[in-house]
Amino acid sequence: MLNFTKIDRNNPSKRGVMDRIKDFGEVYNVFDKNKASEQAERCIGCGDPYCHNKCPLHNIIPAWLKQTAENDLELAFNISNETSPFPEILGRICPQEVLCEGDCTLNDTHGAITIGAIETHISETGFDNGLVPKFTKNKIGKKVAIVGSGPAGISAATFLLRAGVDVDMFERASRGGGLLTYGIPGFKLDKHRVQRRIDWLCEAGMQFIPNCEIGKDKPFEELESNYDAIFIGIGATKGKYPNIGGEKNSNVYLAMEFLTGIQQRNFEEAITTFVDVKDKTVVVIGGGDTAMDCVRTSVREGASSVKCLYRRDELNMPGSKKEVLNAKEEGVEFLFNVSPLSIDENGVKLIKTSMSTPDGSGRSSIVEVSGSEFLESAEVVILALGFDQELPEFLKKANLELDRWNGIKVDENFQTSNPKIYSGGDSVRGADLAVWAAADGKNAANSIVLKLTKK
Repeated sequence: MLNFTKIDRNNPSKRGVMDRIKDFGEVYNVFDKNKASEQAERCIGCGDPYCHNKCPLHNIIPAWLKQTAENDLELAFNISNETSPFPEILGRICPQEVLCEGDCTLNDTHGAITIGAIETHISETGFDNGLVPKFTKNKIGKKVAIVGSGPAGISAATFLLRAGVDVDMFERASRGGGLLTYGIPGFKLDKHRVQRRIDWLCEAGMQFIPNCEIGKDKPFEELESNYDAIFIGIGATKGKYPNIGGEKNSNVYLAMEFLTGIQQRNFEEAITTFVDVKDKTVVVIGGGDTAMDCVRTSVREGASSVKCLYRRDELNMPGSKKEVLNAKEEGVEFLFNVSPLSIDENGVKLIKTSMSTPDGSGRSSIVEVSGSEFLESAEVVILALGFDQELPEFLKKANLELDRWNGIKVDENFQTSNPKIYSGGDSVRGADLAVWAAADGKNAANSIVLKLTKK
């Protein structure tokens, strides 16, 4: 350890651009044993580790870095999997630069430890060597229903099963994973990694019920009658519109319907909506990670040109810096400081913007530049402007207390206004990071276990 003065920060290698844009295979390679050990040796072993404190799951990062540096794979694997429901997934998709790595003590001087890459290495190398997640075989005689199989649902199931609680998971799609499966492209997360976690949960005793929409295929009342507790993790998948003219024209699509249709095609499933962008000019409106997923998917689908339109400057983009870099490498063009005014069959009418002087919080407002309107030609327009919570019929009938955005209100124990029902993730927070959903699912599961075992 403490080799940060001798060893530079190193990121995982990537597949070459001309190779990777031809398919949906993952872009980043996994560290080998030597590279992971070398990078872990850079850790200075802080007494009060900021990386641990900034992680929503409070992963014991310095501990598994130390074991990786000392080549104790099994102990590193056990520590990593103890606090996280799927470290090999979060190691790939978490924006570490604003979480654990962003608060690494070395970040401002010698470069943060490559925590995400090492986290991925530990699990994937562990799996290759026969290590698997551990679950108890001792059941406590209680059963919980989980509605939704996204990050929050998988996390809740993991920690419930570890505590000996029986779990039935209901999913309206034909596969589990939610956003992890249908929303995040394969070049960031290969889908067999999600299915592998679902399979392990089933081997631990979980019953997975796909193609079952609660309130439609099964009454919610049955869950209330037949289970000791219910966890709702239905996410937030309702795409937002910019409230401009032409936003629902036939050439305009929401990000999630675009991404889901591509993934359904890749799975050879029935396709809900397929957006064909081959040989077409595509613009994506938005600046977050979902926008990056859309532009990079469009490149792989053979669009003739792909542009990302964002109303602020590059410094203020909410998306991961590495995803923006990858998009640029793959040929995506960025137009910053432009805001959409309307959309028609010819493209998007834009107005140039500037940034105001930062306010007390450091945030600048958007100022439209008078007389700067222009047309950005496009055959396909994709909106990646965030997501709202859905309000399925069963939630209305459940009489749960909701906030003004239709998010489910919970207390500090993730318990809703109905003491038998818990919730977490995007269905509570609104659209947020997968790691926060995982943390909510974990904490809700712990609260459920405490209640079910309380005498």
